[in-house]
Formats: sequence, C-alpha cells, structure tokens
Amino acid sequence: MKRLVVTADDFGLSLAVNEAVEAAHREGILTAASLMVSAPAAADAVARAKRLPSLRVGLHLVMVEAWPTLPAAELPDLVGADGLIRSDMGRLGLDLAMKPTARHQLAAEIIAQFEAYRATGLALDHVNAHKHFHVHPLIAGAVLSIGRRYGMRALRVPREPRAVLRAAEAGAAPKPALDSAPWAALLAVRARRAGLLIPDRTLGLAWSGAMTPARVAGLVKHLPKGLTELYTHPATGGGFPGEAPGYAYAAERDALIAPATLAAFKASGAIRGGFSDFAD
Repeated sequence: MKRLVVTADDFGLSLAVNEAVEAAHREGILTAASLMVSAPAAADAVARAKRLPSLRVGLHLVMVEAWPTLPAAELPDLVGADGLIRSDMGRLGLDLAMKPTARHQLAAEIIAQFEAYRATGLALDHVNAHKHFHVHPLIAGAVLSIGRRYGMRALRVPREPRAVLRAAEAGAAPKPALDSAPWAALLAVRARRAGLLIPDRTLGLAWSGAMTPARVAGLVKHLPKGLTELYTHPATGGGFPGEAPGYAYAAERDALIAPATLAAFKASGAIRGGFSDFAD
C-alpha cells in the first residue's frame, strides 16, 4: 500500500506561508503542516488550523536560526545578540557537546515549545525540526525524552532515496546528504525503539526550496510502497522575516495544487493523510 503525508514546514512563519498552507490543503494535496510556535504569524496559523479540522498539525521545533520561546536572557548559550537562536549550526552542535549549560538551556527551550504547542489545543500529529537539527544525537535524545511526555507519536527522519528523484526527473543528479545520513540512520533506530511512527522515506531534501510543480508531480507519480512523507515550503510569495534565500515559495505552493499533481496523485492509488491517520 502507498501511504502519503504531504507536509508544509514553517507554518506560522508569515501570513504568506499560512495563506499558502490553507489554499494547498483546501485545493491541493497538502495534508499536514508543522507549526513554529513562536514565529510571528503563529497565532494566525493556529486560528486557520482550527478552521481546517482535516489539516493535521505538528510541532516544528526551532533550535537554530529563528525565534526562541523562552526569553533570550534564559538562553545565553543558544541565542545571539539579535535575539534569535544562533545560525552557526556546526559551532552550536559543538557547544551542546561541550557545555552542560547549553544542553540544559536546550532542554528547557524544547519543553517550552512543547508546552506552547499544547496550549494551542491542537492535536499533535507529528514532530520535526527546523533545518532537521533533531538529527544531532544530543538533540535527538532530548526530543525523544521530552516528546514522550507530550504524547509525541510520530517523528520525521530525513532519509531520501535518490532512485525516486532520478525517476521523477530525467537526468537528475541529486547530491546525497552525506553530512547527515549517518545521524538520520541512527535517529531511525532510536525512534523505532521508542515506539514512534517514522516515514519509510522523506522526499524534499535535495530539492528543498525548489519543489516545482513538475518535480512534485513526478515524485507522486513514482511514489514507492510504504509510508512516504513529502515536505514542502509553500508561501504566496517571499519578502518576510525568516525566509530562506533562494527558496521558490510560490512555486512550491503551485506544485501542491497543480492539475498535473492532482492527476498524478489520483493515478498513484495512494492514500493521503497525516501521521496520526496511519499510526495504527
């Protein structure tokens, strides 16, 4: 059986993102969205989600390059002078390994984000992390431990088979994510041991920010059996705080509602839903 979760990351980042999420769910193949609980448009995202009961919403943990939930003064090892969580992932990862204070602050921030999500009243469909920083072994341990207290049942594991990408786009030569692949494999083992639902594969890594209508239609056409998560970054346009340079946000929105995508999904025979729809 082919099962498909189509996720929008960065829900709450801006009104442009939220509008695209709503449109892609109402008119296209989008089934889930991952909420940044402390982003500028988070309250609007929650309100929209409550008007869309069929949209499955999860927590998009922010542990790099975005707004913290706790006051910056409580996170001196994690937050920069601009008040945002640091963007130097390599150095931040090293600090987490070397500094007990940094690890304590990280745990406190993760708890605060789970608490903020709980306060929305939305069901927790899944958990993932901004820039997939949860593959870091120390962060993964904290997420697995803390998430259990908040009813976490599904977790993204960013592993993408290149064969599917090559089938979806003739001549494609996507580069493997060699830097994170070993950690993603370890995360998969730890998540399964914790009894969590994880996707068999996650599509959207190599073409992050460039999931064009043709690519999404091609991926859906060549969807393998099993549980697949296809994640995207839709928005009605750019120009908002926190946007990723070079991302084709509007094209990703269009990819989720394009007639070719809808036709490819219908022909695939796949079942769409959120992770909670497939948890049993």
